[in-house]
Amino acid sequence: MDSRRRSTSKASTAPPPHMKMGVGLHQHHNDKELKASDALPLPLYLTNAVFFTLFFSVVYFLLTRWREKIRNSTPLHVLNLSEIVAIFAFVASFIYLLGFFGIDFVQSILRPSADLWANEDEIDDAQSTDESILKEDSRKVPCGAGFDCPPPQIVNKEIVSPPSLVPTVLSEEDEEIIKSVVKGSTPSYTLESKLGDCKRAAAIRREALQRITRKSLTGLPLEGFDYESILGQCCEMPVGYVQIPVGIAGPLLLDGMEYSVPMATTEGCLVASTNRGCKAIHLSGGAASVLLKDGMTRAPVVRFASAQRAAQLKFFLEDPNNFENVSMIFNKSSRFAKLQTIKCTVAGKNLYMRFTCSTGDAMGMNMISKGVQNVLDYLQNDFSDMDVIGISGNFCSDKKAAAVNWIEGRGKSVVCECVIKGEVVKKVLKTNVAALVELNMLKNLTGSAMAGALGGFNAHASNIVAAVYIATGQDPAQNVESSHCITMMEAVNDGQDLHVSVTMPSIEVGTVGGGTQLASQSACLNLLGVKGANRESAGSNARQLATIVAGSVLAGELSLMSALAAGQLVRSHMKYNRSSKDVSKVSS
Repeated sequence: MDSRRRSTSKASTAPPPHMKMGVGLHQHHNDKELKASDALPLPLYLTNAVFFTLFFSVVYFLLTRWREKIRNSTPLHVLNLSEIVAIFAFVASFIYLLGFFGIDFVQSILRPSADLWANEDEIDDAQSTDESILKEDSRKVPCGAGFDCPPPQIVNKEIVSPPSLVPTVLSEEDEEIIKSVVKGSTPSYTLESKLGDCKRAAAIRREALQRITRKSLTGLPLEGFDYESILGQCCEMPVGYVQIPVGIAGPLLLDGMEYSVPMATTEGCLVASTNRGCKAIHLSGGAASVLLKDGMTRAPVVRFASAQRAAQLKFFLEDPNNFENVSMIFNKSSRFAKLQTIKCTVAGKNLYMRFTCSTGDAMGMNMISKGVQNVLDYLQNDFSDMDVIGISGNFCSDKKAAAVNWIEGRGKSVVCECVIKGEVVKKVLKTNVAALVELNMLKNLTGSAMAGALGGFNAHASNIVAAVYIATGQDPAQNVESSHCITMMEAVNDGQDLHVSVTMPSIEVGTVGGGTQLASQSACLNLLGVKGANRESAGSNARQLATIVAGSVLAGELSLMSALAAGQLVRSHMKYNRSSKDVSKVSS
C-alpha cells in the first residue's frame, strides 16, 4: 500500500505528457471531460451490450453441454476446447457485469481513493509562506487558465484539494499560493499587492474559493476582463465578472437630438417596451426636458452638550454673512466643487447639516465628502465643543427613500414632457387617450397614495433607471432615490392628444469616476455622446445624461401604461419574458 501511495503521489505532482500540448488541449478538456471509458475501442453502451450478450450466450451453451453430458454419462470435468473457451468467457463477462457493474461505476469507486492516496503526501508539503509569492513567475501561459477542480477531501480535519480531474495549466508557484490561501496563512485580499498581477490574483483567489467552499464557479467568466482597471476603485477581491446583456432602445428624440439608449437588463420585454415608447415619442415630434436643479448633498451629524448650543451652530451656518467664508473653505476640496446651500435641522442636542454643491461631471459623493470634512475642521475653531458623530447622518439622504430628496432634490432634478398625438396613441400604443388618463389617475396617483408611496407615483421608473445605470457605470444602489418620479397624463387639444410628463427630482449620475471608466460602460456612455468630462462646459455631460435618463423613463412609462390600458401586459411578458428552450437539452 505504501509503495502504491508514493507512486501515485509522484504521478500527481508531475504533469502528464498530454499537458505539454498547452492551452489548446486544456480547452478541449473543458468541453468534454476525459474518462477511462474513452480508451475503449467501442462506446461504453456497445461494450456493455457485447458483455451482456456474451454472458447469456455462454451460460446457455454450458447448460446445454452439461445436460448432454448427464444424459450420456460423460464426466463433467472432461472438457473440450470450446467448453474451456466458454468457461473463460463466462468468468470474464461475469466479473465485468456482476463484479464491477460497468466502467463508470469502477471510476466512481477508484477515483476518490486514488485522490486520497495522491494527496496524503502533499499535506506535508503544503507549508507555503509569503516568500513563495515573491518568486519570479515562471508560468508559460496566461494565469488562471483551466482552474477546474473536484471537491476537496477532508483528511485529519484539514481540507485537502485533490488533483484536478481536468488537466489544468497551473504552475507549481500558483499551486503553493493556492494552498497557502486555503490554509489561511496568506490573506486573499493581499494577493494583488503581493503578486503585482491582478488577473493572476483573481485566478488564484477563484481556485482557492472553489477548494474551500467545495462549490464550482463554472459559468462565472474569468477571462476577458481588465482586472487592473478595477483595482482600488470598483471592486475588491474579484473572482470573475457577471455578464448582463445590453439592449438598445430608440432612437429617443429628446431636445432635438436622437439617442440610442443602452439598457443592461435580464428582464424580458423591458427593452422592447421602452423602444415602443421611444417610437411613439419620435412620431409625435420628440420630447423636451428641463433641468431644474443640479446639486449633490452630504449631511453630517454633530452633537453638543445642549440643544441651545446646537441651535447656535445652525444659526451661524444659515447666516448669509458667514456663507462666503464657509463656501471658500468648502470649495478648496476640488476645482469643480461649488457650495450652493447649507440647510440645518436640530434633533435635541444633535445638529444635521445638509450641504449641497455642484460637482461637475462626477456624481460627486467623494468630492462633497472632502468639502464637508474641510468645513467640519474649520468649525472646530469656533465650536470646539462640537462632537462629530458621522460625516453622513442620513439627512443627505443617500441610497434610501427619503422625503427630503423627494422635496428638495438630490443630484439632478429633471422634468421631461411630450405631447403624444391621438393617432399615435391608437396605432402604436394600441389604446386611447381617455383610457390612459384614467388609468394614470387611478394607478400612479390614487393607487400610490393609498399605498403610502414616497416618490413612487409612477408605473416602473426604477426599471429603466436601473437598466441605464448598469449599462453606463452608475451606482445601481442609487436607483432607490434616482427613480423617485411622478408621472402625469392629461388630455389636451380638445381631448384628441395626450400630454405626458415625468418629474424626477433626484437623478444621481456622473460621466467620470467609478464604474464609468470601465471599458463596457465607457462604450455605452460614448454611444450617448456623454463619455468623460466636458472640457468646454464642466458638468454638461452629466446633466445631459440625467435628461436622457428622464426621457427614457418617459418612454417606458408611456409604453407600460398603454399595455395596461389595452390589457396587453400579460401577453407581452409571456411572449418576451418566458423562454421556450428545453433547459434539459441546453444543459446537456
